[in-house]
Amino acid sequence: MESQVRIFSGTNTKYLATSIAEAYGVEVGKAEVRRFSDGEICPVILESIRGDYVFLVQSTVAPSDNLFELLLLIDSARRASAAYITAVIPYFGYARQDRKDKPRVPIAAKLIANLLTAAGTNRIMTMDLHAPQIQGFFDIPVDHLESSTIFIPYIKSLDLHDVTFAAPDVGGVNRARAYAIHFNKEMVICDKYRKRPNEVSAMTVIGDVTGRNVIICDDIIDTGNTLSNASDLLLSRGAKSVRALITHPVLSGKAYENIERSSLTEVVVCDTIPLKKESRKIKILSVADLFATAILNMYEHKSITSLFINN
Repeated sequence: MESQVRIFSGTNTKYLATSIAEAYGVEVGKAEVRRFSDGEICPVILESIRGDYVFLVQSTVAPSDNLFELLLLIDSARRASAAYITAVIPYFGYARQDRKDKPRVPIAAKLIANLLTAAGTNRIMTMDLHAPQIQGFFDIPVDHLESSTIFIPYIKSLDLHDVTFAAPDVGGVNRARAYAIHFNKEMVICDKYRKRPNEVSAMTVIGDVTGRNVIICDDIIDTGNTLSNASDLLLSRGAKSVRALITHPVLSGKAYENIERSSLTEVVVCDTIPLKKESRKIKILSVADLFATAILNMYEHKSITSLFINN
């Protein structure tokens, strides 16, 4: 019997798994996550997957139950004799802890990579890792999809003139530069200094934005402080408008309030993480078609790089 593609979902990303399965042309597999009275998690796959290509969709956003749920689903699939297991992690949590930036701290991203591999994953499929070098933490293949495949057509649809791309910090320079090169536009950098996580102490703009429509490009929006401060600063330096393209809408703390109060025209995000509530300034673009095509290409042993606009 020929192996089939089977798509399953954890609790957190069921909405996205359903969209991916629909785009692929199959139904989401039957599974449920049972919990004991003390909160212990027990995922159960409710149909045979013996010899199949299994894709488990789950973003490892907080709380950590989402990560542990994925690990248990992987173990369930391995023990059920799946032929090949791919962890589809649209948002890879803990990616910001990718190095020792001070003494006696963990490298959490490497630990998560080890856990996923030990659980029995054959392959990882993810999008816009906070640090692309995290791919090197894995000893298994990693398909690293790019949100630019979704954002570039959207930028074109805006038909904006006098566009300048902005990096919200030095770490985002490569991402902003890729957009600037693609559209043959200029870029600027919002250089920031932090005394502690999620708190910007000072920020300055490197470059000229006078009379420009500025598009800030980043992978994660957490509290929204950096983004709202950057938009205010760019407008004070003469920008005509400021909007943001952000892959992963973590949106913790007072993020929604910060966005609503900000001078941003709009914040465009992907649906890699479910929004906690709606906002008039937040627009969502779906990654379902991109992941469905990537799953098809992987199953048929075709190129994943062919999906990238800038390949």
